[in-house]
Amino acid sequence: MPRRHLSVRAAQTARINTELADLRSRLEIRTDWPPEVLAEADRAASLPRLPESDATDLDLFTLDPPDSRDLDQAMHLSRRPGGYRVHYAIADVAAYVSPGGAIDTEAGRRVQTLYFPDGNVPLHPARLSEGAASLLPGELRPALLWQLDLDADGGLVLADLRRARVRSRRRLDYATVQDRIDAGAADGQLTLLAEIGRLREAQEQARGGVSLPIPEQEVVAANGGYRLAYRAPRPADGWNAQISLLTGMAAAELMLDAGIGLLRTLPAARSRPTRGCAGSPPHSACPGRTACPTRS
Repeated sequence: MPRRHLSVRAAQTARINTELADLRSRLEIRTDWPPEVLAEADRAASLPRLPESDATDLDLFTLDPPDSRDLDQAMHLSRRPGGYRVHYAIADVAAYVSPGGAIDTEAGRRVQTLYFPDGNVPLHPARLSEGAASLLPGELRPALLWQLDLDADGGLVLADLRRARVRSRRRLDYATVQDRIDAGAADGQLTLLAEIGRLREAQEQARGGVSLPIPEQEVVAANGGYRLAYRAPRPADGWNAQISLLTGMAAAELMLDAGIGLLRTLPAARSRPTRGCAGSPPHSACPGRTACPTRS
């Protein structure tokens, strides 16, 4: 954990806020919403396009920071013969957005939500992102629903995706989930979150993947100023991330099989030679002498 903490006194805060506002102005980042976007959001929120498939019987729960309102993912975990079943619901914002409409056009201009110390500039109006499209508990919502079947070792054996109506049951946060698991008071689903999460972490290690437990850093308002806050990731954070990563990998496989979509990839890591290798090209087999004996 970092030991050095930065704080900004209230007397300096006004200058920082002014400079942040100037930065948004220079970058032409629009913080207000065109009236036609808000009007369309109000209409869409009252008349969402609900799918025919009904999955409201799933006991879904969300896992997010405690102050989050834009709940875009929910899950249901269960056992099946020979392994596990993960249902993963992703908020279907497209059910509220008409292609070429005002919301779609504005989202294309904004590209993504931008976060600043003094607030954020969201991709969609809060009427949708924090309201009608958010997977808030007890609310009927359209979603993209994944069914991911795993074997006993946590390996993916089947992936299915459909649009469905869902209703989340519980809104949980990381600290609460971790406390319940640590205290031995977790229910069946939270117990499975830990079990499946650990199996997926083992799968990650086996394929050469790495997840770094880097502390989260956030600028927060405090005592009329700002300060940097750090939080060490909990195991539950990683288990939740593994479920999300599992879904992303399944989506990538479907896109590769269909030959559609855009995938962000990284080149394979190059082997690093030991010091002193004179081979051409150098390679990791050299024992570190001034001349590589396998190439002489």
